[in-house]
Amino acid sequence: MPETAYTLLERQFRRAAALGEAAAVLNWDRAAMMPKGGSGARAEQLAELHALRRDLLAQPGTDDRLAEAETDRSLDPWQRANVAEMRRMWVHATALSESLVMALTRGSAACEAIWRDARANADFAAVLPAFETVLELVREAARAKAARLGLSPYDALLDEYEPGVRAAGIDRVFALLERELPPIVAKALERQETRARPIRPEGTFPVERQRGLARRLMEALGFDFAHGRLDVSAHPFCGGVPDDIRLTTRYDESDFASGLMSTLHETGHALYEMGLPKAWRGQPVGEARSMSLHESQSLLIEMQVCRSQEFFAFLAPMLGEFFGAGGPAWMPANLHALATRVRPGFIRVDADEVTYPLHVILRHRLEQAMLAGDLRARDLPAAWTEGMTRHLGLVPPTDREGCLQDIHWFDGAWGYFPSYTLGAMTAAQLYAAARRALPDLAQEIARGRFAPLIAWLREHVHARAASVATGEIVAAATGRPLDADDFLAHLRARYLGES
Repeated sequence: MPETAYTLLERQFRRAAALGEAAAVLNWDRAAMMPKGGSGARAEQLAELHALRRDLLAQPGTDDRLAEAETDRSLDPWQRANVAEMRRMWVHATALSESLVMALTRGSAACEAIWRDARANADFAAVLPAFETVLELVREAARAKAARLGLSPYDALLDEYEPGVRAAGIDRVFALLERELPPIVAKALERQETRARPIRPEGTFPVERQRGLARRLMEALGFDFAHGRLDVSAHPFCGGVPDDIRLTTRYDESDFASGLMSTLHETGHALYEMGLPKAWRGQPVGEARSMSLHESQSLLIEMQVCRSQEFFAFLAPMLGEFFGAGGPAWMPANLHALATRVRPGFIRVDADEVTYPLHVILRHRLEQAMLAGDLRARDLPAAWTEGMTRHLGLVPPTDREGCLQDIHWFDGAWGYFPSYTLGAMTAAQLYAAARRALPDLAQEIARGRFAPLIAWLREHVHARAASVATGEIVAAATGRPLDADDFLAHLRARYLGES
């Protein structure tokens, strides 16, 4: 039977996916296992892989095959959606020349390696030259994609993470949050002052025991260690591929909660990847729909579930088992009070969920300004301090607690940050819908039974992959388009006691 344009495209994009998956595992190794001296060689390996993938997608005849497949009436809905995703992926890939892809990959890898030491040493000047190179390459890529997509440069970068979403819409949502969040923060802080201060558990919490606790909870949530592993990196992340998930976290022997919550967050990402439809592995339609939907899955687990009163009823006895702990500091109510304490701070990944969006808004504004040329790379520390002072009333003591804390810009990821807050909004809206659909959900979580919730997410989010737009997935699962209502209601209920 002769091959059709569609079957030829499936083979072509499956090969491209395999190259991307190889790069993903090499990226994990770079962050978690690779010796420091290997960074140069790894940069070259990744550059070649990304160039090969770009060339494979851009091979002659692809545009014609896509046009033919787009008019093929024999395709089923998932195949038609796959063609649409192929077209989107092809446009993004072919907008950049091979030389630019390789330069951006090399530059980002080199900058990320320097960033690790610069962050540890609070030395922005050390990474500045490499950062300026990355910024200029990102600007070049943004201009090229903007020309192909008919968008602004920032929207062209944003479209890679949030297909169809534009900065104007994000700016409207962020303006709303900038108005609504400060009063909630102020009232939450005032309310905390009227209550007894929660007791912080003291002691040394060995990494091996923290790792054992993390693995137990990951398994309870449904993580399959036959298809994944947990390691350590400077910045926690979820990488690898759906059949070989690579999670990383970081541990603090004086504070088990930080590493634990990071692990639970990344487990939410992993469950999404593991739940994507196996029948469509290796095809664009079988990938995660958007970064905001990805973040919604991690934040739903970490924030909505694992900072709830019910979760701490389940967790408290386990903490006693792993750390031999007991007494008032280890009671569920005290642990919940600690995990939901509002405390404006310098570090985004450690921020409470009320102040967290303010961290994201700051980064969104700064990356827009840098991309547009309104903010020079060398002026980032001062602009960061000004923004932190305005949004959170804090002045970072060093750049380690300021503009060096996140890996994203130094590793070439621009337009990514809005996904965190869009994801928090989506998580709240999805969890509200799940609670309506599963009336016994709170009691199930208190018993450590997460399967009903994960099954609901599998059906309404994971199994749909990239077959439809993010907004359609959210609306179908929750009954309405995404908005901030459930997120703000959740914050007011949890932190202000409002029903």
